[in-house]
Amino acid sequence: MNITQEKVDALNAVVKINIDPADYQPRVDKAIKENAKKAKLPGFRPGMVPASHIKKMYGKSILVDEINNLLQDTLTKYIEEQDLRVLGQPLPKTDNEKEYNWDFADNFEFNYELGLAPEFNIDFSSKDNVTQYVIKVDDETLASRIKNIRRSYGKMTNPDVSADDDVLYSELVQLSPDGSVFEGGISNTASVRLDQIKDEAIKASLIGLKKGDVLTFDIQKAYDNDAAKVAGLLKIEEDEAADLKSNFQLTVKNVNRLEEGDLNQEFFDKLFGEGVVTTEAEFTAKITEELETMMVQDSERKLQDDIYKASIAKVDFNLPDDFLKRWLKATNEKLTTEELEGGYNDFAQNLKWTLIENKIITDNKIEIKYDEVFALAKVRLDQQFRMYSPQAIPEDQLAQYTVQYLQNKENANKIFEEVKALKVFDYIKSVITLDKQDILFTDFNKLVSEK
Repeated sequence: MNITQEKVDALNAVVKINIDPADYQPRVDKAIKENAKKAKLPGFRPGMVPASHIKKMYGKSILVDEINNLLQDTLTKYIEEQDLRVLGQPLPKTDNEKEYNWDFADNFEFNYELGLAPEFNIDFSSKDNVTQYVIKVDDETLASRIKNIRRSYGKMTNPDVSADDDVLYSELVQLSPDGSVFEGGISNTASVRLDQIKDEAIKASLIGLKKGDVLTFDIQKAYDNDAAKVAGLLKIEEDEAADLKSNFQLTVKNVNRLEEGDLNQEFFDKLFGEGVVTTEAEFTAKITEELETMMVQDSERKLQDDIYKASIAKVDFNLPDDFLKRWLKATNEKLTTEELEGGYNDFAQNLKWTLIENKIITDNKIEIKYDEVFALAKVRLDQQFRMYSPQAIPEDQLAQYTVQYLQNKENANKIFEEVKALKVFDYIKSVITLDKQDILFTDFNKLVSEK
């Protein structure tokens, strides 16, 4: 067997593998004998089928399989021995001029295209600056959060006339273009929350309604063409909701209003536990602390995103783009050319970040330990459980769930990659300069949405 490598350029190479009968014949003979032992054919006792009979019937397909296996083993070993940093996977290079008889005597030549990772250096230092936002709780955000919490622990009432933030329990019926009820059309009984209506004119028309009132409205305009919201309200598929053009008739069956809970000791105890908070000032301080904790997480996500973008811009290198596009197309048969071109830039950016991550990990001998993976997995599971119940799960039970979660290879890889990314971010933050800047939460949200 002869293996050679031809460098096309710094990012592309072609590996040629020449195989003669002496290379593949022993593997083929062994495979034929193994098949003969397992074969169950009419006229032969189990395990007694002659190897010559198997070769005559299935020899060529066995030959093809074994040569493919030999190629795979050989190519993998060669890449490891040559320490080639391959991107994607080797692609067979088709040669229409070569034809083989597959008669156990051919000499074969196979060519594989390789996309190679670029060589690059990373020189982050204190001269590199990234803004770290320190988010402050503004009065509007604090008041909104307190209002939502009070309503969560408030009581439901049924006023005669609807007002802002009420919920209209209504019957929704699809209309024809002429305004009549569309026979066989969409209908559903649903709770229409006025605080979710995006169009101010439509929202105003829903205020001042009472039980039994009927009006016609443009449901797409009401929700700013949010297909998910419309689909949820009408109990239809999102695709159907996105294409929906009809107006709807809304008949009020009831007006519901969630009154805010009183700021008394019973309310404080329900929220924080008995005796933890006893005054309105302490309650406000607690909510402020909760918001600030959430805002630290928001700030950290923004900082990580900015470091990611700064890293991609700073560590400038090329990728074997043409090869990678062919590889993506070869491994995703349903991927259209338009989808490939539209999504390739994001793929390339993420691949560049992965290469930067790996180099930082290697150059700085950063270790990722199982204890760190386990600890982060436990945090993520705890966060998921708290979405459904504020009550914390006992520590021993949470640890047991974490063990089970990490037994799934996909879950374990996901958490491992997250730990790896966090360690890389921590490293970069330790060597660059973080310019701290105070910002109100409302201004921070505007900043994030603009980008």
